[in-house]
Amino acid sequence: MLEKVLIANRGEIALRVLRACKELGIKTVAVHSTADRDLKHVRLADEAVCIGPPPSAQSYLNVPSIISVAELTNADGIHPGYGFLSENADFAEQVEKSGFTFIGPTADTIRLMGDKVSAKQQMKLTGVPTVPGSEGALPDDPDEVIRIAREIGFPVIVKAAAGGGGRGMRVVHNEEVLLSSIQVTQSEAQAAFGSPVVYMEKFLQRPRHVEIQVLADGQGNAIHLGDRDCSLQRRHQKVIEEAPAPGIDDALRNEIGDACVRACLDMGYRGAGTFEFLFEDNAFYFIEMNTRVQVEHPVTEMISGVDIVREQLLVAGGAPLSIKQEDVSLKGHSIECRINAEDPRTFMPSPGTIKTFHAPGGHGVRVDSHVYSGYTVPPHYDSLIGKLITFADTREAALIKMRQALDELVVDGIRTNAALHRELVTDSSFMAGGVSIHYLESKLEHEH
Repeated sequence: MLEKVLIANRGEIALRVLRACKELGIKTVAVHSTADRDLKHVRLADEAVCIGPPPSAQSYLNVPSIISVAELTNADGIHPGYGFLSENADFAEQVEKSGFTFIGPTADTIRLMGDKVSAKQQMKLTGVPTVPGSEGALPDDPDEVIRIAREIGFPVIVKAAAGGGGRGMRVVHNEEVLLSSIQVTQSEAQAAFGSPVVYMEKFLQRPRHVEIQVLADGQGNAIHLGDRDCSLQRRHQKVIEEAPAPGIDDALRNEIGDACVRACLDMGYRGAGTFEFLFEDNAFYFIEMNTRVQVEHPVTEMISGVDIVREQLLVAGGAPLSIKQEDVSLKGHSIECRINAEDPRTFMPSPGTIKTFHAPGGHGVRVDSHVYSGYTVPPHYDSLIGKLITFADTREAALIKMRQALDELVVDGIRTNAALHRELVTDSSFMAGGVSIHYLESKLEHEH
């Protein structure tokens, strides 16, 4: 068992990790920037150390600072949360080389799954279905590139192998502009990610974003906890997530979950992870794997009863998984709304001081948030200030609870996107279930 964990993150996920540590009797070290000394987890941690000024590059991404604090405080594990350094293989490697436990997969696994080309090849080996596309990086021969595109069938999408966060990709609808589009994407990829390598895939017209949550211990045990639907997105950023994904046959869900478990066992995966898929015409197509805990993990916790962060901590400490696949029982339905400090119409960030914060409550309502009345939201980081999660026996009942919870939520002093959520949870298409990843953007375009 780990005895002291340094939490290399901020905001709601840092508080989530701190709570799981406290429940397991693990001491905590909070690292923070000068802008974050009033964060809730910083106040609650056993020890708190400032690691630099507000810009992330000088604080939360400052690897030497984080590792020296771990040494100074005698921490034995480092939890990266999500974002920041959570999927940085070099960081994971440095943590382990410095004698600490990285609470996540090995650096080699992060590298393998962080490169979309090698990740896709790994999935093919283990029988996880992938999007039809080029087998790896596109060749230099223009004729060969055109042949590959014809075989896949237009429209195609050209993607940077090292890309992420919705950047470094371009949709191509016909052969005439294919080669020039590839050249532009290559130069963009070189500038943004330091690598010009691109690959090509079939562009699905109206897919949903469905993902499978896995847990593995690196000791020959792995399980899946069903799926989530995260199709309500704006600029590739998720807005509302739910579990299970509506309208997917249980047999198909289990089949794809079992394939993900096999993939985990094949690569000796350790920790929590998520396989992300595009889902169209009753078929799953693997797009990438997130080798960390995700923002939307609570909806899976609600329907499975499994504490994902607790399992991460136990597995990192050397324990085998505490649950087997046959023990996993998924019940009910859970929905999560991401509450951001931003204008609900223009989406401009809205930092500032929260005069009044009132969290909704009641049976089946969970609020994961680090904010409180009097807290000042800094302008330097992601605008997420909390997650509103509801759980009920049916999707319809979970939606009713969510409407009620949104009505109870009070955040005065700054703007939030709560008004957008109120609109979405009464939207007829969303209420019917199964909207595509393009639905929200096209709805917002029509309304403006």
